[in-house]
Amino acid sequence: MRSSPTLAAIAAACGVSASTVSRALRGAGDLSPATRARIAAEARRVGYDRGATARGRPRRQADDLIDLVLSHFGGPWADEVIAGARAAASDRGYDLVLTGERDAPGDDWPERLRARRPAGVVLGLLLPTDAQLRVVSATGIPVVLLDPRSDQRHPLPSVRSTDRTGVRDAARLLRTRGVSAVVVVEGAPSYRFGRDRVAGFLAGLGDDVPCERVHASWGAEEARAAARPALRRATAGGGTVGVFACSDEMAVGVYRAADDLGLAVGRDVLVVGFDDIPAAAWLSPPLTTVRQPIRDMAAAAVTAVADIVEGRPGSPGPRDFATRLVRRGSA
Repeated sequence: MRSSPTLAAIAAACGVSASTVSRALRGAGDLSPATRARIAAEARRVGYDRGATARGRPRRQADDLIDLVLSHFGGPWADEVIAGARAAASDRGYDLVLTGERDAPGDDWPERLRARRPAGVVLGLLLPTDAQLRVVSATGIPVVLLDPRSDQRHPLPSVRSTDRTGVRDAARLLRTRGVSAVVVVEGAPSYRFGRDRVAGFLAGLGDDVPCERVHASWGAEEARAAARPALRRATAGGGTVGVFACSDEMAVGVYRAADDLGLAVGRDVLVVGFDDIPAAAWLSPPLTTVRQPIRDMAAAAVTAVADIVEGRPGSPGPRDFATRLVRRGSA
């Protein structure tokens, strides 16, 4: 049976993106008359019908939209993700829609996607349940995961960072500075990336340095409360104490805990974070941290979705971005 013509096929013939073809055929977008005419002529030539089903997918209502679904908005990580995703979407001719995960029963994000029918979706810090994935799969909307919180159960494309590699260098740095003890401030819940960061740090630290592990939710004030008693115990015998916090935001809490105890960061307490958010370089002293390229990761996730939509899917496995230690005054 002869397959129906697709947006991707028309785009390839005209040398434009699939989203440009969609806009031209809908009379939308800021396109030149020549481009519109060329696309319309190719669509007529191949017998393209916008109302027909393409590749088994229902007709889309928003071919030029990519949805970014996040577990939360606000905060430095989300700000970096949005900036990277928006730039990549614009480069490929798509508009970016922000969708939040809600706890309200009956108001699940897959239902909102099914009603809106974007071209594709990026899930940030989310791993869909089987029920959620069934809803999205039924619409034919391609999904790419960005830094999922848990190990994947489904063969979805994903983008994440090599959480263990940079933190090994962080642990070795603290060893070379001759710390007498180490405090690790772990994130709770213990997500996949948090576990990997702690495991990599402990592997680099070795067994001969006393180490206390404390847990806090992923915010600054929670980390402050968890770190304060641990710092008091670790500094009781004298010597310099090293601290690894699972995120830069948690490292800010460690700074505050040290100040509460009259300890100087960079002298009494050597602090290393993770993420390298913009504010890390503005702290006093500037924060030594493990950099993950958050904007680049978000852009890669959007690009992967656009490639699938336009008929150029890449590898279904995870794409890992390297992390590296950035040395500053705190360590």
